[in-house]
This record gives sequence, structure tokens and C-alpha cells, in this order.
Amino acid sequence: MINLTLPISDKQIRSLKAGDTVALSGVIHTARDAAHKRICETLEKREQPPIELDGAVIYYCGPTPAREGEVIGSCGPTTSARMDDYAPTLIAQGAKIMIGKGKRSEAVRDAVVKYGGLYLAAVGGAGALMKSYVKKCDLIAYGDLGCEAVYALEVENMELIVAMDCLGNTILR
Repeated sequence: MINLTLPISDKQIRSLKAGDTVALSGVIHTARDAAHKRICETLEKREQPPIELDGAVIYYCGPTPAREGEVIGSCGPTTSARMDDYAPTLIAQGAKIMIGKGKRSEAVRDAVVKYGGLYLAAVGGAGALMKSYVKKCDLIAYGDLGCEAVYALEVENMELIVAMDCLGNTILR
């Protein structure tokens, strides 16, 4: 297990290979397809997106509301392919790491290779496990989207697998 603390350097990104397991700590942002669409529309208008994209870590997740006394509800990954139309734009704007589940398009692979990023896989169907890594959760933008809003999550030792490295090598077939 490789411990990674955000922000991550380009050197660290280049050192990771498809199949490596990592324990990620730091602040990440949630965003699903509705939020991705809005962020891309904001960029098209040459306006500031709600999060800093340079160095961003985006978790494809729509957390459920927290029960009383909890930080967050279930927060498992959603299918990453749903973001494939938008991800290359965010990667080109500096997003470094995407977290989700499932295969990615050739366009995403090309952007990861061109700009030097990573795609990390989380365990699907394990939303209760994934929430155990979250120490803090704050609404950042698009509250009208409910669980698809953008949240900042402070995570500690979130266990993930490098599904695609910065050279485009992947464990997904």
C-alpha cells in the first residue's frame, strides 16, 4: 500500500503504476455527471468553476445524507463512463485524479496521458465502507442537485487501486 497525501506532485503521479494500491488522504471533491455538465458550461462561458481544477481530485460519487451523529451517508463510487464526455475538459484544466469505478473511454485515456493524471478505482457496492474514510464533508456548489452537488470531502487513508496510470496503462479490460 502506497500512502499518498494531497496535494500530489507530478513526480508522485509518474511513480504510480496500474495495479498499485494506494491510501489517499487529503481533500477531494465529489462530482457526478450533472455537476460535470455545469462545470463545463461554466468553463465555456470563461467563468470560474466552483472548485480549483488545477490539481483537483474528483470522486465520482453522490453521497447520501448523513444520519444524526455521522459525517456523511453512503458514498460509494458511481460508474465513471458517465463522466467521459466531460472528463477530458476537466483534465485539460488541471484535474489530476479521478476516482470511480469501471472502464474509461479512449478520450479520457488520451487526456490522462497528455496531461499526466490518474484514474483510481474504488470498490463498487461498498458505500458504507467508503464513508468510513471521510472525516469531514462540506457542500461547495450546486446544492439544488441534491446528492449530485459538489462536496469537499476530507478523507483519510482511502484505499484505492490505480486503474489507469499516467502512461495510459490500465487494469480494466
